[in-house]
Amino acid sequence: MTPELPFALSLGAITFLLTAIWGDPFVEILRRLRLGKQIRETGPQSHLAKTGTPTMGGVLILVPVVLITLGLNLARLIQETVTGSSILLPLFVLLGFGTLGAVDDLEGIRGVRERGEGMRARTKLVFQIVLAVTAAAVMAFVGGGFQNANGVYIPLFPTFVDIPPLLWIPIAVFIIVGTSNAVNFVDGLDGLAGLITASAFAAYGAIAHLQGQAFLVQFSFIIVGACFGFLWYNAHPAQMFMGDVGSLALGAALGTVALMTGQWLLLPIIAIIPVATMLSVILQVAYFRLTGGQRLFRMTPLHHHFELGGWSETQVVQRFWLMGILAAMLGVALALLR
Repeated sequence: MTPELPFALSLGAITFLLTAIWGDPFVEILRRLRLGKQIRETGPQSHLAKTGTPTMGGVLILVPVVLITLGLNLARLIQETVTGSSILLPLFVLLGFGTLGAVDDLEGIRGVRERGEGMRARTKLVFQIVLAVTAAAVMAFVGGGFQNANGVYIPLFPTFVDIPPLLWIPIAVFIIVGTSNAVNFVDGLDGLAGLITASAFAAYGAIAHLQGQAFLVQFSFIIVGACFGFLWYNAHPAQMFMGDVGSLALGAALGTVALMTGQWLLLPIIAIIPVATMLSVILQVAYFRLTGGQRLFRMTPLHHHFELGGWSETQVVQRFWLMGILAAMLGVALALLR
């Protein structure tokens, strides 16, 4: 076994410990700043009891990920080659979408528009697209560390398929923005988004290891460790919520990692729960409009449908996580088939 994977796994464990250690004072800071979640009245009534729980807990994930990743790659970043500096791309995406999510969270807390509502959806989408286009353009027109971007690996097909930049950039933008919003939709139950995201990053960390992208392996497992540290405080009953600052950032970073490995066709499998959750929202809206007010699901996002069907919050989270782990395993298996 090459030393990169044991080192990356160790980094994940260290990140978990560091995240968990500063979690308690961070929760207290959120409480003192009165950054409590405003629960939407249109959601399940059982969730109204969570009103006031500290949100923006995604900062607990982002800070150690950025500091540890930059610290580890400082020597590479000052080299002339692009291989080291390419780690700046997923960090840029993580911080860019995290900042956007933080603004959205703050507007939701302050009730700038309505109770629990943050930025307008169209405004947020515009900023997401701008960030995604920037990231996609860097991958399309900069070589070196992005050798597996600008194309795709097809399961059971032995070679890498190149895609022209003018076609690949829109695909990349769609994946980054779509995954960001998909993870955001999943963030509705205690522990769900953190568990599902950690499983997906672990799968892509394994895939990056198979491709020899050591820096991407480290980045992926650092995020896994940070997510687990966050889950120490987000497990039911949650002491804090992730908020858009975490979910938008993690989703966009996951999409970026998938693109950098060239294995983005596997993303709907590896991230099956976020994808299914986002599709449930799209289908619900479309069906509602086509039928003049009828509903396809009891309530969306998808996890609320099962809650209203009689599953407890813990049951939904555990069962969705089991499906997410199995899907991640299947995704890695397909990545091995060429």
